[in-house]
Amino acid sequence: VIYDGRSGINGYKREFSQPANTKIRTLADAFIDADVFVGLSVGGLVSQQMLKSMAPRPIVLAMANPDPEISYPDAIAARDDIIMATGRSDFPNQVNNVLGFPFIFRGALDCRASCINDAMKIAATMALAELAKAGNVPQAILNAYDLPSLDYGPDYIIPKPMDPRVLIYESVAVAKAAMDTGVAQQPINDLAAYATRLERLAYSLGTSSSL
Repeated sequence: VIYDGRSGINGYKREFSQPANTKIRTLADAFIDADVFVGLSVGGLVSQQMLKSMAPRPIVLAMANPDPEISYPDAIAARDDIIMATGRSDFPNQVNNVLGFPFIFRGALDCRASCINDAMKIAATMALAELAKAGNVPQAILNAYDLPSLDYGPDYIIPKPMDPRVLIYESVAVAKAAMDTGVAQQPINDLAAYATRLERLAYSLGTSSSL
């Protein structure tokens, strides 16, 4: 655990530093009553007991690859109220950077944004959340994952990386945020027409037969 006075702490880590007198010193300590765990470290780091010590309905993003900090089967065996995500495609809620950068760049480039700012990244995040709640997941995606259906809930909090609708939702949101924050050098006057153009692009790429 990062705390004030600990050696080897740079400025980036200091932002998350706990007071020097904190009683939280180990990873297991930090898990007690925690609402969220975000892991980008190494496989096998988290135990079932750590998960059991968390607050009700914990959110666990165990994103170490190829092996998460705790496996999906072990996590759901430890807690039946957990909201669990990993970086793997063979379990629900895959967190993959392919859901972000291609479509952030698409929206930024289409309006000739001079930078990619925080507002644009937040807009991309919110677009993914909106899409996860939208329902009507394309049949091609259900077939690809051998699923009868996908509905927003603990097992589906983020769109599948191959869902062609991500291109539309996210790129439009990013372009709009760029315009709203004044960094779009060529603003898109008709976002509805832009969304239609992106839908055609999804078709032309052969990503879906039905959006």
